[in-house]
Amino acid sequence: MVIGLGASGMAAVRFLHGQGVQVSVSEARPPDRIDPHDLEELRQLGAELETGGHSGRFFRDAELIVPSPGVPLDLPVIAAARRRGVAVAGELALAAGRIDAPVIAVTGSNGKTTVTSLIGHLLRTAGREVFVGGNIGTPVLEYIQSGRKAETVVLELSSFQLELSGSFRPAVALLLNITPDHLDRHGSMAAYAAAKKRIYANQGIHDTAIVGADDPLVMAGEAPGAGTVLRFGFNPVSEARVIDAGVALTGMIGGVKVEEWYGLETTALGSDINRLNAAAAILAARTRGCSAEDIRPGLASFAPPAHRMTQVAEIDGVRYVDDSKGTNIGAVAAALAASGDRVILIAGGRNKGGDFDLLAPAVSRHVLHLVLIGEAAGPMAEQLGGLAPATMAASMEDAVHRAAELARPGDTVLLSPGCASFDMFTGYAQRGEVFQRAVLALRDIRQTCA
Repeated sequence: MVIGLGASGMAAVRFLHGQGVQVSVSEARPPDRIDPHDLEELRQLGAELETGGHSGRFFRDAELIVPSPGVPLDLPVIAAARRRGVAVAGELALAAGRIDAPVIAVTGSNGKTTVTSLIGHLLRTAGREVFVGGNIGTPVLEYIQSGRKAETVVLELSSFQLELSGSFRPAVALLLNITPDHLDRHGSMAAYAAAKKRIYANQGIHDTAIVGADDPLVMAGEAPGAGTVLRFGFNPVSEARVIDAGVALTGMIGGVKVEEWYGLETTALGSDINRLNAAAAILAARTRGCSAEDIRPGLASFAPPAHRMTQVAEIDGVRYVDDSKGTNIGAVAAALAASGDRVILIAGGRNKGGDFDLLAPAVSRHVLHLVLIGEAAGPMAEQLGGLAPATMAASMEDAVHRAAELARPGDTVLLSPGCASFDMFTGYAQRGEVFQRAVLALRDIRQTCA
Protein backbone atom coordinates (compact mmCIF):
# COMPACT_ATOMS: atom_id res chain seq x y z
CA MET A 1 0.00 0.00 0.00
CA VAL A 2 1.54 3.29 -1.15
CA ILE A 3 0.14 6.40 0.53
CA GLY A 4 0.38 9.63 -1.45
CA LEU A 5 0.76 10.24 -5.18
CA GLY A 6 3.52 12.81 -5.36
CA ALA A 7 6.75 12.20 -7.28
CA SER A 8 8.07 9.87 -4.56
CA GLY A 9 4.78 7.98 -4.34
CA MET A 10 4.63 7.34 -8.08
CA ALA A 11 8.28 6.27 -8.06
CA ALA A 12 7.47 3.79 -5.26
CA VAL A 13 4.50 2.41 -7.24
CA ARG A 14 6.67 1.84 -10.33
CA PHE A 15 9.48 0.29 -8.30
CA LEU A 16 7.22 -2.10 -6.37
CA HIS A 17 5.33 -3.10 -9.52
CA GLY A 18 8.69 -3.82 -11.16
CA GLN A 19 9.49 -6.13 -8.24
CA GLY A 20 6.36 -8.15 -8.94
CA VAL A 21 4.41 -6.71 -6.00
CA GLN A 22 0.67 -6.09 -6.13
CA VAL A 23 0.33 -2.37 -5.42
CA SER A 24 -2.60 -0.33 -4.13
CA VAL A 25 -2.57 3.43 -3.63
CA SER A 26 -4.41 5.61 -1.10
CA GLU A 27 -4.52 9.33 -1.88
CA ALA A 28 -6.14 12.12 0.16
CA ARG A 29 -6.93 14.28 -2.88
CA PRO A 30 -10.06 13.79 -4.98
CA PRO A 31 -9.57 12.45 -8.55
CA ASP A 32 -9.99 15.87 -10.19
CA ARG A 33 -6.88 17.13 -8.35
CA ILE A 34 -4.64 14.24 -9.42
CA ASP A 35 -2.52 14.39 -12.58
CA PRO A 36 -4.47 12.52 -15.30
CA HIS A 37 -1.22 10.96 -16.54
CA ASP A 38 -0.67 9.43 -13.09
CA LEU A 39 -4.22 8.08 -13.06
CA GLU A 40 -3.74 6.49 -16.47
CA GLU A 41 -0.40 4.98 -15.45
CA LEU A 42 -1.96 3.47 -12.33
CA ARG A 43 -4.71 1.95 -14.48
CA GLN A 44 -2.13 0.42 -16.85
CA LEU A 45 -0.17 -1.00 -13.91
CA GLY A 46 -3.31 -2.53 -12.46
CA ALA A 47 -2.96 -0.61 -9.19
CA GLU A 48 -6.15 -0.24 -7.17
CA LEU A 49 -6.73 3.40 -6.15
CA GLU A 50 -8.57 5.00 -3.24
CA THR A 51 -9.05 8.79 -3.38
CA GLY A 52 -10.49 11.44 -1.09
CA GLY A 53 -9.06 9.98 2.13
CA HIS A 54 -7.64 6.87 3.75
CA SER A 55 -10.15 4.24 4.89
CA GLY A 56 -9.49 1.33 7.19
CA ARG A 57 -11.32 -1.00 4.80
CA PHE A 58 -8.92 -0.19 1.97
CA PHE A 59 -5.90 -0.98 4.18
CA ARG A 60 -7.31 -4.25 5.51
CA ASP A 61 -5.21 -6.56 3.29
CA ALA A 62 -2.01 -4.47 3.26
CA GLU A 63 1.18 -6.41 4.03
CA LEU A 64 3.56 -3.46 3.57
CA ILE A 65 2.78 0.25 3.84
CA VAL A 66 4.98 2.79 2.04
CA PRO A 67 4.05 6.38 3.00
CA SER A 68 5.31 9.17 0.79
CA PRO A 69 7.65 11.53 2.71
CA GLY A 70 5.02 14.22 3.28
CA VAL A 71 2.42 11.82 4.70
CA PRO A 72 1.94 12.17 8.50
CA LEU A 73 2.94 8.95 10.24
CA ASP A 74 0.23 9.37 12.87
CA LEU A 75 -2.57 8.66 10.39
CA PRO A 76 -5.11 6.32 12.03
CA VAL A 77 -4.77 3.77 9.21
CA ILE A 78 -0.99 3.59 9.76
CA ALA A 79 -1.37 3.26 13.52
CA ALA A 80 -3.98 0.51 13.10
CA ALA A 81 -1.80 -1.36 10.61
CA ARG A 82 1.19 -1.20 12.94
CA ARG A 83 -0.91 -2.70 15.74
CA ARG A 84 -1.64 -5.61 13.38
CA GLY A 85 2.09 -6.08 12.82
CA VAL A 86 2.14 -4.61 9.29
CA ALA A 87 5.55 -3.28 8.26
CA VAL A 88 5.87 0.45 7.43
CA ALA A 89 8.84 1.43 5.26
CA GLY A 90 9.92 4.54 3.41
CA GLU A 91 11.55 4.89 0.01
CA LEU A 92 15.06 4.76 1.51
CA ALA A 93 14.28 1.43 3.17
CA LEU A 94 13.16 0.07 -0.20
CA ALA A 95 16.32 1.43 -1.85
CA ALA A 96 18.68 0.00 0.79
CA GLY A 97 21.08 -2.51 -0.75
CA ARG A 98 19.83 -1.82 -4.26
CA ILE A 99 21.99 1.21 -5.17
CA ASP A 100 24.95 -0.02 -7.20
CA ALA A 101 27.26 2.94 -6.49
CA PRO A 102 28.67 4.68 -3.40
CA VAL A 103 26.10 7.06 -1.91
CA ILE A 104 26.79 10.54 -0.55
CA ALA A 105 23.75 11.55 1.54
CA VAL A 106 23.14 15.10 2.76
CA THR A 107 20.74 16.36 5.42
CA GLY A 108 20.39 19.38 7.68
CA SER A 109 17.82 22.02 8.53
CA ASN A 110 19.44 24.52 6.17
CA GLY A 111 21.77 24.40 3.19
CA LYS A 112 21.20 20.79 2.15
CA THR A 113 19.98 21.61 -1.37
CA THR A 114 22.95 23.90 -2.01
CA VAL A 115 25.44 21.37 -0.61
CA THR A 116 23.89 18.47 -2.52
CA SER A 117 23.93 20.45 -5.76
CA LEU A 118 27.48 21.65 -5.14
CA ILE A 119 28.79 18.14 -4.46
CA GLY A 120 27.22 16.94 -7.69
CA HIS A 121 28.72 19.89 -9.56
CA LEU A 122 32.21 19.33 -8.12
CA LEU A 123 32.15 15.65 -9.07
CA ARG A 124 30.87 16.37 -12.59
CA THR A 125 33.48 19.09 -13.09
CA ALA A 126 36.08 16.51 -12.07
CA GLY A 127 34.82 14.22 -14.85
CA ARG A 128 32.76 11.82 -12.75
CA GLU A 129 29.41 10.28 -13.75
CA VAL A 130 27.02 11.41 -11.03
CA PHE A 131 23.33 11.05 -10.16
CA VAL A 132 21.89 13.84 -7.97
CA GLY A 133 18.40 13.43 -6.56
CA GLY A 134 16.38 12.31 -3.56
CA ASN A 135 14.50 15.16 -1.92
CA ILE A 136 15.40 17.32 -4.93
CA GLY A 137 14.79 16.30 -8.51
CA THR A 138 14.49 12.59 -9.23
CA PRO A 139 13.48 10.16 -6.45
CA VAL A 140 16.08 7.50 -5.67
CA LEU A 141 13.69 4.66 -6.56
CA GLU A 142 13.28 6.14 -10.02
CA TYR A 143 17.07 6.12 -10.42
CA ILE A 144 17.18 2.43 -9.45
CA GLN A 145 14.42 1.61 -11.92
CA SER A 146 16.14 3.51 -14.75
CA GLY A 147 19.11 1.13 -14.94
CA ARG A 148 21.44 4.12 -15.14
CA LYS A 149 25.01 3.52 -13.94
CA ALA A 150 26.57 6.37 -11.97
CA GLU A 151 29.96 6.36 -10.29
CA THR A 152 28.50 8.22 -7.30
CA VAL A 153 24.91 8.81 -6.14
CA VAL A 154 24.35 12.09 -4.28
CA LEU A 155 21.07 12.37 -2.35
CA GLU A 156 19.46 15.21 -0.46
CA LEU A 157 17.43 13.69 2.38
CA SER A 158 14.77 15.25 4.58
CA SER A 159 13.92 14.27 8.14
CA PHE A 160 10.67 12.81 6.77
CA GLN A 161 12.62 10.45 4.51
CA LEU A 162 15.08 9.51 7.23
CA GLU A 163 12.36 8.58 9.74
CA LEU A 164 11.60 5.41 7.75
CA SER A 165 15.04 4.77 6.25
CA GLY A 166 15.39 1.17 7.44
CA SER A 167 18.85 -0.27 6.77
CA PHE A 168 19.84 2.51 4.32
CA ARG A 169 23.57 3.11 4.64
CA PRO A 170 25.44 5.86 2.76
CA ALA A 171 29.19 5.65 2.27
CA VAL A 172 29.40 9.37 3.10
CA ALA A 173 26.80 11.01 5.37
CA LEU A 174 26.66 14.78 5.83
CA LEU A 175 24.76 16.33 8.76
CA LEU A 176 25.08 20.07 8.25
CA ASN A 177 23.08 21.63 11.09
CA ILE A 178 19.97 21.18 13.24
CA THR A 179 17.70 24.15 13.94
CA PRO A 180 13.97 24.18 14.77
CA ASP A 181 11.91 22.93 11.83
CA HIS A 182 8.96 20.60 11.16
CA LEU A 183 8.10 20.47 14.85
CA ASP A 184 4.46 20.17 13.83
CA ARG A 185 5.46 16.75 12.41
CA HIS A 186 8.12 15.56 14.86
CA GLY A 187 6.67 17.00 18.07
CA SER A 188 9.96 17.97 19.72
CA MET A 189 13.50 19.04 18.91
CA ALA A 190 14.76 15.76 20.36
CA ALA A 191 12.65 13.73 17.93
CA TYR A 192 13.60 15.99 15.02
CA ALA A 193 17.32 15.72 15.82
CA ALA A 194 17.02 11.93 16.17
CA ALA A 195 15.44 11.72 12.70
CA LYS A 196 18.27 13.78 11.20
CA LYS A 197 20.93 11.65 12.89
CA ARG A 198 19.53 8.49 11.33
CA ILE A 199 21.55 9.51 8.26
CA TYR A 200 24.62 7.84 9.79
CA ALA A 201 22.91 5.31 12.08
CA ASN A 202 23.90 2.29 9.95
CA GLN A 203 27.41 3.38 8.99
CA GLY A 204 30.43 1.20 9.66
CA ILE A 205 34.18 1.40 9.85
CA HIS A 206 34.66 1.94 6.11
CA ASP A 207 32.21 4.87 5.95
CA THR A 208 32.62 8.61 6.53
CA ALA A 209 30.44 11.08 8.44
CA ILE A 210 30.84 14.82 7.80
CA VAL A 211 29.35 17.01 10.53
CA GLY A 212 28.90 20.72 11.27
CA ALA A 213 31.34 21.45 14.11
CA ASP A 214 29.69 24.80 14.98
CA ASP A 215 26.28 23.28 15.71
CA PRO A 216 25.75 22.14 19.32
CA LEU A 217 22.83 19.84 18.45
CA VAL A 218 24.86 18.12 15.71
CA MET A 219 27.78 17.59 18.05
CA ALA A 220 25.67 16.52 21.06
CA GLY A 221 25.17 12.90 22.05
CA GLU A 222 26.94 9.86 20.72
CA ALA A 223 29.44 10.30 17.90
CA PRO A 224 28.59 8.81 14.50
CA GLY A 225 29.47 5.14 14.11
CA ALA A 226 31.41 5.79 10.91
CA GLY A 227 35.05 4.82 10.66
CA THR A 228 35.99 8.41 9.82
CA VAL A 229 34.37 11.57 11.18
CA LEU A 230 35.28 14.87 9.51
CA ARG A 231 34.21 18.31 10.70
CA PHE A 232 33.59 21.62 8.97
CA GLY A 233 32.86 25.11 10.23
CA PHE A 234 34.44 28.15 11.85
CA ASN A 235 35.48 26.00 14.81
CA PRO A 236 39.30 25.59 14.89
CA VAL A 237 38.95 21.81 15.37
CA SER A 238 37.43 21.49 11.89
CA GLU A 239 39.26 19.63 9.14
CA ALA A 240 37.55 22.06 6.74
CA ARG A 241 37.78 25.40 8.53
CA VAL A 242 36.14 28.55 7.22
CA ILE A 243 38.67 31.38 7.51
CA ASP A 244 38.40 34.87 6.01
CA ALA A 245 37.27 34.45 2.40
CA GLY A 246 37.79 30.74 1.96
CA VAL A 247 38.24 27.26 3.38
CA ALA A 248 41.43 25.76 4.85
CA LEU A 249 41.63 21.97 4.62
CA THR A 250 43.97 20.21 7.04
CA GLY A 251 44.38 16.72 8.45
CA MET A 252 43.84 13.17 7.22
CA ILE A 253 41.20 13.11 4.48
CA GLY A 254 40.61 10.09 2.31
CA GLY A 255 43.62 8.41 3.88
CA VAL A 256 45.91 11.24 2.80
CA LYS A 257 47.36 14.07 4.91
CA VAL A 258 46.40 17.37 3.28
CA GLU A 259 47.00 21.07 3.79
CA GLU A 260 45.09 23.04 1.17
CA TRP A 261 43.49 26.45 0.67
CA TYR A 262 40.32 27.11 -1.34
CA GLY A 263 39.71 30.81 -1.98
CA LEU A 264 36.07 31.75 -2.50
CA GLU A 265 36.17 35.54 -2.73
CA THR A 266 35.69 35.59 -6.53
CA THR A 267 33.02 32.85 -6.55
CA ALA A 268 29.27 32.80 -5.84
CA LEU A 269 30.11 31.09 -2.53
CA GLY A 270 31.67 34.06 -0.72
CA SER A 271 28.99 34.64 1.95
CA ASP A 272 29.29 33.14 5.44
CA ILE A 273 26.45 30.74 4.66
CA ASN A 274 27.92 29.54 1.39
CA ARG A 275 31.48 29.26 2.72
CA LEU A 276 30.11 26.75 5.23
CA ASN A 277 28.27 24.97 2.43
CA ALA A 278 31.46 24.90 0.37
CA ALA A 279 33.49 23.50 3.28
CA ALA A 280 31.10 20.56 3.64
CA ALA A 281 31.04 19.90 -0.10
CA ILE A 282 34.83 20.07 -0.42
CA LEU A 283 35.20 17.39 2.24
CA ALA A 284 32.67 15.17 0.47
CA ALA A 285 34.40 15.54 -2.91
CA ARG A 286 37.79 14.92 -1.30
CA THR A 287 36.54 11.64 0.24
CA ARG A 288 35.55 10.50 -3.27
CA GLY A 289 39.11 10.95 -4.53
CA CYS A 290 38.87 14.43 -6.08
CA SER A 291 42.03 16.49 -5.81
CA ALA A 292 42.27 20.20 -5.05
CA GLU A 293 42.97 20.76 -8.75
CA ASP A 294 39.72 18.93 -9.54
CA ILE A 295 37.69 20.87 -6.99
CA ARG A 296 38.75 24.50 -7.50
CA PRO A 297 37.29 24.89 -11.03
CA GLY A 298 33.96 23.51 -9.76
CA LEU A 299 33.85 26.03 -6.92
CA ALA A 300 34.54 28.86 -9.38
CA SER A 301 31.79 27.84 -11.82
CA PHE A 302 29.03 26.91 -9.35
CA ALA A 303 25.77 28.87 -9.34
CA PRO A 304 23.71 28.38 -6.15
CA PRO A 305 20.10 27.15 -6.58
CA ALA A 306 17.35 29.75 -6.94
CA HIS A 307 15.55 31.42 -4.02
CA ARG A 308 18.51 31.11 -1.66
CA MET A 309 19.87 34.57 -0.88
CA THR A 310 19.43 35.58 -4.52
CA GLN A 311 19.78 39.31 -5.18
CA VAL A 312 16.89 40.28 -7.44
CA ALA A 313 17.62 43.97 -8.00
CA GLU A 314 18.96 47.16 -6.50
CA ILE A 315 16.42 49.97 -6.70
CA ASP A 316 17.28 53.51 -5.57
CA GLY A 317 20.12 52.16 -3.44
CA VAL A 318 18.01 49.41 -1.81
CA ARG A 319 18.91 45.71 -2.28
CA TYR A 320 16.06 43.23 -2.76
CA VAL A 321 17.02 39.65 -1.82
CA ASP A 322 14.98 36.48 -2.40
CA ASP A 323 15.50 33.85 0.31
CA SER A 324 12.13 32.16 -0.12
CA LYS A 325 13.78 28.82 0.74
CA GLY A 326 14.32 30.20 4.25
CA THR A 327 11.43 28.25 5.75
CA ASN A 328 12.61 27.82 9.34
CA ILE A 329 13.98 29.85 12.23
CA GLY A 330 17.63 28.92 11.66
CA ALA A 331 17.48 29.85 7.99
CA VAL A 332 16.06 33.30 8.76
CA ALA A 333 18.68 33.95 11.43
CA ALA A 334 21.46 32.99 9.01
CA ALA A 335 19.96 35.14 6.23
CA LEU A 336 19.73 38.15 8.54
CA ALA A 337 23.34 37.69 9.67
CA ALA A 338 24.41 37.76 6.02
CA SER A 339 22.34 40.86 5.20
CA GLY A 340 23.78 43.52 7.49
CA ASP A 341 22.11 45.63 10.15
CA ARG A 342 19.58 47.57 8.06
CA VAL A 343 17.03 45.00 6.95
CA ILE A 344 13.35 45.28 6.09
CA LEU A 345 12.28 41.66 6.63
CA ILE A 346 9.34 40.15 4.76
CA ALA A 347 8.32 37.05 6.70
CA GLY A 348 5.36 34.82 7.48
CA GLY A 349 3.32 32.04 5.94
CA ARG A 350 2.21 28.75 7.47
CA ASN A 351 3.92 28.01 10.77
CA LYS A 352 5.61 24.60 10.96
CA GLY A 353 5.72 24.58 14.75
CA GLY A 354 8.66 26.95 15.10
CA ASP A 355 9.08 29.26 18.11
CA PHE A 356 9.45 32.75 16.70
CA ASP A 357 10.89 33.97 20.02
CA LEU A 358 14.10 32.21 18.93
CA LEU A 359 14.45 34.91 16.25
CA ALA A 360 14.55 37.70 18.85
CA PRO A 361 18.36 38.19 18.93
CA ALA A 362 18.65 38.29 15.13
CA VAL A 363 15.67 40.64 14.74
CA SER A 364 16.97 42.97 17.46
CA ARG A 365 20.36 43.23 15.77
CA HIS A 366 19.49 43.34 12.08
CA VAL A 367 15.86 44.31 11.43
CA LEU A 368 14.58 47.87 11.05
CA HIS A 369 11.02 46.86 10.20
CA LEU A 370 8.95 43.66 9.83
CA VAL A 371 6.51 43.23 6.95
CA LEU A 372 4.39 40.15 7.73
CA ILE A 373 2.21 37.97 5.51
CA GLY A 374 0.10 34.84 5.73
CA GLU A 375 -1.31 32.78 8.58
CA ALA A 376 1.66 33.37 10.87
CA ALA A 377 1.62 37.18 10.55
CA GLY A 378 -0.33 37.65 13.80
CA PRO A 379 1.79 35.31 15.96
CA MET A 380 5.01 36.76 14.52
CA ALA A 381 3.85 40.30 15.25
CA GLU A 382 2.92 39.29 18.79
CA GLN A 383 6.27 37.62 19.48
CA LEU A 384 8.59 39.97 17.59
CA GLY A 385 6.70 43.24 17.25
CA GLY A 386 8.28 44.63 20.40
CA LEU A 387 11.73 44.36 18.81
CA ALA A 388 10.96 46.09 15.49
CA PRO A 389 7.87 47.83 14.09
CA ALA A 390 5.57 45.39 12.30
CA THR A 391 3.34 46.02 9.27
CA MET A 392 0.77 43.51 7.99
CA ALA A 393 0.51 42.92 4.23
CA ALA A 394 -2.35 41.28 2.36
CA SER A 395 -0.23 39.74 -0.43
CA MET A 396 3.36 39.42 -1.59
CA GLU A 397 2.89 42.35 -3.97
CA ASP A 398 1.54 44.43 -1.09
CA ALA A 399 4.48 43.34 1.08
CA VAL A 400 7.03 44.44 -1.54
CA HIS A 401 5.36 47.84 -1.96
CA ARG A 402 5.14 48.40 1.80
CA ALA A 403 8.79 47.40 2.23
CA ALA A 404 9.82 49.75 -0.58
CA GLU A 405 8.02 52.63 1.12
CA LEU A 406 9.91 51.94 4.34
CA ALA A 407 13.37 51.33 2.85
CA ARG A 408 16.09 53.95 2.46
CA PRO A 409 19.34 53.82 0.43
CA GLY A 410 21.69 51.27 1.99
CA ASP A 411 18.86 49.10 3.34
CA THR A 412 18.12 45.52 2.30
CA VAL A 413 14.60 44.22 1.69
CA LEU A 414 14.88 40.52 2.50
CA LEU A 415 12.26 37.86 1.83
CA SER A 416 13.09 35.12 4.34
CA PRO A 417 9.73 33.85 5.54
CA GLY A 418 10.62 31.40 8.33
CA CYS A 419 7.44 29.51 7.42
CA ALA A 420 6.01 27.14 4.85
CA SER A 421 4.34 28.67 1.80
CA PHE A 422 1.23 26.55 1.43
CA ASP A 423 -1.23 29.06 2.89
CA MET A 424 -0.70 31.35 -0.13
CA PHE A 425 1.45 29.53 -2.70
CA THR A 426 2.08 26.10 -4.18
CA GLY A 427 5.61 26.04 -2.76
CA TYR A 428 8.63 28.14 -1.85
CA ALA A 429 9.60 28.43 -5.54
CA GLN A 430 6.31 30.07 -6.52
CA ARG A 431 6.55 32.36 -3.49
CA GLY A 432 10.03 33.45 -4.59
CA GLU A 433 8.90 33.94 -8.17
CA VAL A 434 6.00 36.16 -7.09
CA PHE A 435 8.41 38.19 -4.95
CA GLN A 436 10.82 38.57 -7.85
CA ARG A 437 8.07 39.64 -10.25
CA ALA A 438 6.84 42.23 -7.76
CA VAL A 439 10.37 43.60 -7.28
CA LEU A 440 11.05 43.80 -11.02
CA ALA A 441 7.68 45.47 -11.62
CA LEU A 442 8.60 48.01 -8.92
CA ARG A 443 11.95 48.63 -10.64
CA ASP A 444 10.22 49.20 -13.99
CA ILE A 445 7.80 51.69 -12.41
CA ARG A 446 10.64 53.61 -10.72
CA GLN A 447 12.65 53.70 -13.95
CA THR A 448 9.64 54.97 -15.90
CA CYS A 449 8.97 57.68 -13.33
CA ALA A 450 12.64 58.71 -13.38
